[in-house]
Amino acid sequence: MKAVRFFGHKDVRVVNDMEKPVPTGDEVLLKIGAAGVCHSDLHIIDEGTVQGAVFTLGHENAGWVEETGPSVKGFKKGDAVLVYGPWGCGHCKPCQHSAENYCDHQSELPFGGGLGLNGGMADYMLVPSSRLLVPIYDLDPIVAAPLTDAALTPYSAIKRSLHKLMPDEFVVVIGIGGLGHVAVQILRETTGAAIIACDVTQDRLDFAKELGAAYGVNSRDPDAAEQIKKITGIKKAKVVLDFVGATATIELGAKTVSLDGDLTIVGLGGGNFSYNMMGLPFGVSMTNPYWGSRTELMEVVGLARQQKIHINIEKYHLDQALEVYDKLRKGQIKGRAVLIP
Repeated sequence: MKAVRFFGHKDVRVVNDMEKPVPTGDEVLLKIGAAGVCHSDLHIIDEGTVQGAVFTLGHENAGWVEETGPSVKGFKKGDAVLVYGPWGCGHCKPCQHSAENYCDHQSELPFGGGLGLNGGMADYMLVPSSRLLVPIYDLDPIVAAPLTDAALTPYSAIKRSLHKLMPDEFVVVIGIGGLGHVAVQILRETTGAAIIACDVTQDRLDFAKELGAAYGVNSRDPDAAEQIKKITGIKKAKVVLDFVGATATIELGAKTVSLDGDLTIVGLGGGNFSYNMMGLPFGVSMTNPYWGSRTELMEVVGLARQQKIHINIEKYHLDQALEVYDKLRKGQIKGRAVLIP
């Protein structure tokens, strides 16, 4: 079968000689419908964040059950499903709460399919346990695949701050890319807070307004923080969601978050923040959430089935994987690219 394989630092190849896996035990073999292309892949490919492993890329995966191991219950051939991305031990307390993204044994395990173990940029994918599957019912797998990260990650980040996102508050979204453009939609549908979108190009700011943002600010402007404070007034933004994570965007968030607010850094931009007592307003929670829980992914599927969120998708064939990664490096993907076998 065909697959997009990672062989080491900056070494990715499309191969045609992979054997089709055979499931055993509680394993499930999926016929892949689509696999999302994520910036996290570039951290693996270009920065070597996963070392010493050769594997198939792709951690945003959807498809149909092709074959099940003899221990699998509740799934049958032809069922349309998503693959929950972070694979934990399945037994510790966080995993029992479906939060495998915070598995107690995370430091001892590969992160999941496409992140150290074989992922879904292939004709077929072997999922190690049926517990990692989430039904998508009538959703098209091509549309659904990016929900597993591009929607789940912002949804989980927003959910922890929902109690602060009242109609008289402001929320800042920095970075209107693959995750940020979904965050704007989730905020629009689940909160009453006014959304201030920040990005470096006017077309992305316009895109954010089409999706529900009330305001747009170019985050590269030297006075971006002052522009945001003119909108919010003295109270500033109750929640700031940074989907970039560079030093400049973290500093922008620190300048614009309110007393007792949440500064949530989701992006993996490698930024730094030098803490001092007066560097943040009192009461601010500064967090770096990772992905989301399996039950939250079920909730995301519900939002998508109700057509309350929609991921802007660009479709490519598996053979175009290297071209897509180049486009991603150059910022030429608007929304999310998916690879289709």
